[in-house]
Amino acid sequence: MAKLFFIISALMLFTYGCATVPYTDRQQIMMVSEEQESQIGATLFTEVKQESRLSADPKITSMVSEVGRKIAAAADKPEYKWEFAVIDDKNVNAFALPGGKVAFYTGIMPVCQDEAGIAAVMGHEVAHVLARHGSERMSQQQALSIGGVALMAAISGTSPVVREGVMQAYGLGSQVGVLLPYSRKHELEADKIGMILMAKAGYDPRQAVAFWERMLAKKEGAAPPPFLSTHPSDQKRVEELKGFLPEALKYYKGR
Repeated sequence: MAKLFFIISALMLFTYGCATVPYTDRQQIMMVSEEQESQIGATLFTEVKQESRLSADPKITSMVSEVGRKIAAAADKPEYKWEFAVIDDKNVNAFALPGGKVAFYTGIMPVCQDEAGIAAVMGHEVAHVLARHGSERMSQQQALSIGGVALMAAISGTSPVVREGVMQAYGLGSQVGVLLPYSRKHELEADKIGMILMAKAGYDPRQAVAFWERMLAKKEGAAPPPFLSTHPSDQKRVEELKGFLPEALKYYKGR
């Protein structure tokens, strides 16, 4: 069974190909083209803007757009149609969509505090776009779907009870063993690349550490166990960012 899944994975790798994450050189299996992901991102962003209440505060929207423009320039992907929006919502969050679409919720602005804090978040979100994490996640989902079909074929001669048990185990294994760890890996990777981008854009990458320390202080209630969370714990983020600071500071002229 493991051999069958290995063969399928190898065939998918040969059929679709690899990509390399900038700055980390991590290899990715990609089943989605950049053109496809940009179309998906543009469509979703249009829907988000239509269904959300956009901020009418010119100071905030102008600041987010200006920081976004600088970080995007540092990312050096002019073929992406970069666009930045601020959503009037108390959510302490921000997100990015493929092809250069980034949105901030107004709820995260008090934690950002200033332009440098916005740059820390913007660097992280633009890093997701630059590293094509969205497409990689879609590719993983497709690969797991194909793997599930192959697994069902491999156990087709067993009883329905055995098949159901194996498929349940496969579903749990793929979620906790593959998708969630990759999501956490993406988050930490975006943190590190984001620090480089903000440094190249002229913002002190040490402010990324300060931002996550504020997030850690703000967090209320119990967080899910880190191994079952799609995001690393804030404390782990702070530790990882501190460890990566010497590398990020190489790109910061104001050091």
